Amino acid sequence: MHPALAQFRRTGPAGGSFSAADLAQEVPAIDASDTNSVVLEMFYARGDMASLAVIENDRPIGLINRDIFLSQMSKPFHRELYDKKSCIAFMDKEPLIVDVDTDIEALAFKTVEVGEKALVDGFIITREGRFVGVGNGLRLLSIIAESQAEKNRQVMQSIEYASVIQQAMLRASREAMANTLQDAALVWEPRDVVGGDFYHFAAFPDGWFGAIADCTGHGVPGAFMTLLAMSSLSQALEQIGPRDPSALLAAVNRNVKGLLGQAMGAGDAPQSNDGLDAAFFWFDANNQKLLFAGARVAVHVLRPDADKLESIAGDRMGVGYVDSLVDYTWKLHSVDVPRGSLLFVSTDGLIDQIGGPRKIAFGKRRALDLVLAQRESAPSSICDSVLRAFADWQGSQFRRDDVTLFIAQV
Repeated sequence: MHPALAQFRRTGPAGGSFSAADLAQEVPAIDASDTNSVVLEMFYARGDMASLAVIENDRPIGLINRDIFLSQMSKPFHRELYDKKSCIAFMDKEPLIVDVDTDIEALAFKTVEVGEKALVDGFIITREGRFVGVGNGLRLLSIIAESQAEKNRQVMQSIEYASVIQQAMLRASREAMANTLQDAALVWEPRDVVGGDFYHFAAFPDGWFGAIADCTGHGVPGAFMTLLAMSSLSQALEQIGPRDPSALLAAVNRNVKGLLGQAMGAGDAPQSNDGLDAAFFWFDANNQKLLFAGARVAVHVLRPDADKLESIAGDRMGVGYVDSLVDYTWKLHSVDVPRGSLLFVSTDGLIDQIGGPRKIAFGKRRALDLVLAQRESAPSSICDSVLRAFADWQGSQFRRDDVTLFIAQV
């Protein structure tokens, strides 16, 4: 199936789908026994007629293209040679012929099969084999284009509404972060209207839990993955609590693998190879300590007296995915974070973006240097600086992925 044609279906005037009948122009036809001089007269009389159908016993047998015919007849001595000859001399003997009930989708496929001449010459429309009229190829293209535009509009409306739902699901976490961390900033920028990144924050009497995650894909597929992963995390938090990020990653891993059919038995084939990279962290407010577990995402800490950020790398094992072990245990890191320290986490949409004069990745080092240079500024100002540098770096290059940044002073 041609991908461009497989996507449209147009509603016709009567509420059903458009058909060839809606494209039929009621124009005269010419009998196969008529001469070329009669064809010439008909074309001169009907300047709006691009093609003329040739019929025999009321059934179409060919199509004469106006431009080709007039061009041939204007050549020296051609009128003398062909005027009194049968009109079939300049007739296309294999035009596209369709029934009035042929729907637009089927007609489009037939037009593609026949090729350019069906668009230029048009096509003959019949009812029970008898001539009804001629269809215009440009009008067919117009209907296809209008149909696709309408379908795209409906799809975009659905995606925009899905964005409202996705942002509503993230709102509670953003509000929890704002109420718990007075000095924090969060940027969540889907590459498309909806995205595959998500975040989660929850406050408790003795600290707070945070998660930054990057699911497989972006756009609609990525957004579906975020719903699955967020649900798995919420379930794990209810069962385990927020204070063991490693156990939470393991629980989400088991659940995602189960939901996506990745926990296979002998001889089974995986249903999906999707998952997520994530940083889960618990901040112990009483002891100024950060407990962190990461799946291919790092946490960066800048202490007040340090001259560079300390990077705590996540494990190289993703959450979900066919090759992730169902019983894998992510390393739990315990990091002292004196009051006034900065925490910085980002998904790889930031560091992997291609740009700059050499068309290379933005890179982790560039991002960390920007944070370090703005260390005296508020987290919101640091985020703004990073985003400005990121936009300048990207320039005219295509945005590769969703981008999520989290910066907080603790």
